[in-house]
Amino acid sequence: MEFGIFDHLDNEKLPFQQYYQERLKIIERYDQAGFHSYHLAEHHATTLGMAPSPNVFLSAVAQRTTQLRFGPMVYALPLYHPVRLAEEIAMIDQMSGGRLDIGFGRGSSPVEISYFGIDPADTEAIFQRDQPRILEALETGVMHVAEQEEPYRDIVLKVLPLQKPTPRVWYGVHTVESAQRAARRGWQTINLDMAEEARECNVAFRKTWREAQGDAPLPLMGLGRFVVVAETDEQALEIARRAYPLWHRGFTHLFRVLGRMARHPRPDSWDELCRQGKGIAGSPATVAAFLSQQLTTSQCNYCVGQFAFGDLTLAELETSVSLFAQEVMPVLRALDVMAEAA
Repeated sequence: MEFGIFDHLDNEKLPFQQYYQERLKIIERYDQAGFHSYHLAEHHATTLGMAPSPNVFLSAVAQRTTQLRFGPMVYALPLYHPVRLAEEIAMIDQMSGGRLDIGFGRGSSPVEISYFGIDPADTEAIFQRDQPRILEALETGVMHVAEQEEPYRDIVLKVLPLQKPTPRVWYGVHTVESAQRAARRGWQTINLDMAEEARECNVAFRKTWREAQGDAPLPLMGLGRFVVVAETDEQALEIARRAYPLWHRGFTHLFRVLGRMARHPRPDSWDELCRQGKGIAGSPATVAAFLSQQLTTSQCNYCVGQFAFGDLTLAELETSVSLFAQEVMPVLRALDVMAEAA
């Protein structure tokens, strides 16, 4: 069992400079606590989007950490020129000593994509065109752009990633088909759905992995959950119930302003989120018991916590992460979800 972080970088209250410094401090704590990787979301024009340029923020993460892997979950690919993105990926991977993870998507919010003058109907085609180009360029050092005229058709990168053939790729999984796609391509996954739904995806992933990858070791298959740990259940619940509505307000802001539906809706109350099995707030024992059940049911071998959200203070976050590392991680490390899968 490995452990990761998913982060939206949302903020409504703190001065920006203070906010960035505090978030980098808690990322340093993730590094010290033994988390495997830090996954950063990309959003724009909302309080959920305090990292509108993930690579700028991740460059700071690279310099503030020594062991922690990190990367976007995911780059909103239609917003990038593929040449520039490939060059920046290579830069950060070199600057971090080969600790960059990468993930690509078409953009989770059509509203945000529209602000850049891009038709959301075109995003799937852009994704299908540019993702293979970027991965090929990172591996070979040359990006082939067939529709451009010579001499601009084959673009030679002058900086290449440290990791070979490319940095590790992560993929968000919501369906059996997406799980099978990730397995065929050898990618690691994160699932934010209910444990039973994640299990269905993981069963399909493992079957396809064996067919496509043979005896290669299974990669990380992640399950993402909101997590708050405090000394008592009562303290943790008080924090979560206060902070979550602020996060949810940022998550739904643009959809409410423009009268649209969110593509991946979330409940507006912490208690309802927990009833869906997508969050836990409690003492270390309560959190360990909940996550043990979730990971066993889902057959995930990577526990991804969203610890920082809403108006959680730096002190609350430090307590939550410390308790998780000291008292929850050892319990979860003892799980054998692969034996359960067999």
